[in-house]
Amino acid sequence: MAAAALKGYQLKEEAMPEPIVPSGKLMVDPYLDWIKREGIPVHEDFGLDLLRLETRPWTRFGVNGAIAHVKGRGDFMTVFLLDIPPGGRTSPQRHLFEHAVLALSGHGSTMVRDHAGQSHSFEWGPNSIFAPPLNAEHQLYNASGLESARLAVACNMPAIYSMFRSDSFVFANPCSFPEREGAPEHFKGDGNFIPVRPGKHMWETNFIPDAMRLELHGWAERGGGSSSVQLILADSILHAHISEMPVGTYKKAHRHGPDVHVFCLSGEGYSLFWYEGDRDFVRIDWRPGWVFAPPDMMFHQHFNACGERVRYLAVGHGSVRYPYTQNMWNVYRGSDRDVKLGGNQIEYQDQDRRVHQIFRADLARKGIASRMKEFGEEE
Repeated sequence: MAAAALKGYQLKEEAMPEPIVPSGKLMVDPYLDWIKREGIPVHEDFGLDLLRLETRPWTRFGVNGAIAHVKGRGDFMTVFLLDIPPGGRTSPQRHLFEHAVLALSGHGSTMVRDHAGQSHSFEWGPNSIFAPPLNAEHQLYNASGLESARLAVACNMPAIYSMFRSDSFVFANPCSFPEREGAPEHFKGDGNFIPVRPGKHMWETNFIPDAMRLELHGWAERGGGSSSVQLILADSILHAHISEMPVGTYKKAHRHGPDVHVFCLSGEGYSLFWYEGDRDFVRIDWRPGWVFAPPDMMFHQHFNACGERVRYLAVGHGSVRYPYTQNMWNVYRGSDRDVKLGGNQIEYQDQDRRVHQIFRADLARKGIASRMKEFGEEE
């Protein structure tokens, strides 16, 4: 199914009768009510091109903005879009939801004020990733006098706001969290490598100047010459990792809970989605600027369909350091383990044979050679 056809695609959901409400409140979603009060565009689809979405003035941030809701966003996560005009800046911010910022376009800088009042500044550009520590005051600046800058803010605002239901508590709380600020070098692009095992090695920092230059580490169990590194950003509860697929390869299919947002950083490709027992796939094609989130326990598989490496960032709720939910514990235990052994991954020899046929046909149209024989998939 092509990306253009996804607007009509319905996920498997149980039908619920309309509630009868004689009086009072029932079935309230505080986060969605907050969005309505903010008065900005909300874009919804299976996957979205963040570089093309309409934004409008967002009073809270002092710049244009919008919200992107993907089908698999779950209960914890959302994505804000911020457009900073040439020479412009956001209003100073502090809040009790955690966030990771991906610079989609443009160049600028960020100022963060720590609990002691010390200011930390760093400059960012396309594919920079940063995370101001929890509730630390921060402000974003566009360094160009000619071009706007667009940033994607992956955050757990839905969970936090739905819990407390208070603008003043979330956005005007004086509490500080000095233990999350990290070393001063973490605001300068330096970090600490923490070895664990393939797929779980960690890079701890607050700022990554260029995600395309960050060193990744091989993760053979995920197939196709995959490499990856987990990110611990400002010691937050948010999960983040960067992964890469070489030319002519694809990763093994796997599944997990919702809310893991995948942002394409480089290259072009596609992903296939299906629930166990489905006869057909849902397909979404992506390129830099796209985001999608696989719905709850929906199998998905990523494919490099171009002549350069594909690198992407994934952000969700619950990290390798702080899994937060039992579901995330299970994900980390079984993300690269065969489903036949109780994990959540389909090995190449067990995948639907159409998967490889689709991949070979796509590469053939572009004159690209498949490398999958090197990784156990027969050509």
